[in-house]
Amino acid sequence: MEDLFNQLYSNGALLVLWGALLCHFLLPFPREAHPAILWQKFAKQLADKVNTNATYSQSLISGTLAFLLMVLPLLAVLVALKPLVWQPPLFELAFLILAIDWRNTDKFTSQFIAALAREDKQQAKLLLKPLVNRSTDPLSTLGLGKAGAETLVMSYGRNVVGVLFWYALGGGIAAFTYRMTVELARAWSPSRERFSPFGLPVTRVVAALDFIPLRIFALMIAIGNKTNAALLLIKQQAKSWPLPGPSWLLVAVGAKLELSLGGPAIYEGKKAVRSKLGGRIAPSALHIAQVQKLLAWRLFAWIFVQSALMAAIHQGI
Repeated sequence: MEDLFNQLYSNGALLVLWGALLCHFLLPFPREAHPAILWQKFAKQLADKVNTNATYSQSLISGTLAFLLMVLPLLAVLVALKPLVWQPPLFELAFLILAIDWRNTDKFTSQFIAALAREDKQQAKLLLKPLVNRSTDPLSTLGLGKAGAETLVMSYGRNVVGVLFWYALGGGIAAFTYRMTVELARAWSPSRERFSPFGLPVTRVVAALDFIPLRIFALMIAIGNKTNAALLLIKQQAKSWPLPGPSWLLVAVGAKLELSLGGPAIYEGKKAVRSKLGGRIAPSALHIAQVQKLLAWRLFAWIFVQSALMAAIHQGI
């Protein structure tokens, strides 16, 4: 037992991982006070200044330069601060806590399920509006179910799985930078006409960062009941979605629970054509609760597997 304790204690990265998860659940960081809110506001102000080019190529160049202007100084400051910290593990812990967002997703889901269950569309729209770029006012009960399920899946996928994956590869700096890049892509989402093609560079970067973790997580979801059907549906439908990582994850969840996801969405008054993913059942409050349960158990499995791999790598196995 003492040898096991010494082994775990010597693996600071693993202790930081568990410590961050524990702190996150015991002392949740309110979404309204998160640095991502200020980050998004600054990103939108910057876009108002530089996203003024009429031509496609000039807008693309402006988006690329704006992305570099936001991310490179952030990365430089974080790298410069790390050697000055008295205890590097505390530095890693702090930024991993800031990067991960599991508890707020759970809170949103429980409130959203309750609103759908009592058919309170206005409350469901109010809960959903801060988390999505699409227009929530025109959403029907069916649309709210789909949008809520997609938001839940992607929140877990990016704010938990993606954060933990990049923490394993690059520590707290990588995890926090990934989270801020995701928030930047949301602020400049090219799904809204005024950010197309300005937001394409950061969206493509996020797509590359998501490619491995979200696909691995999608395969973890597919394992078990209906594995063959889920894998077949991923093969058939994933190519029709513009982002490769999210497509696998959404299809895997939809296939597993036979839920209908995707489909047309309205962004700033304009209808965007999106492919339909998953099965045929329209998500309701009950189905969203099932999605949460499925994802939560797979997240626990992800943490166990990642912890085991990090311990094994530390021991040189």
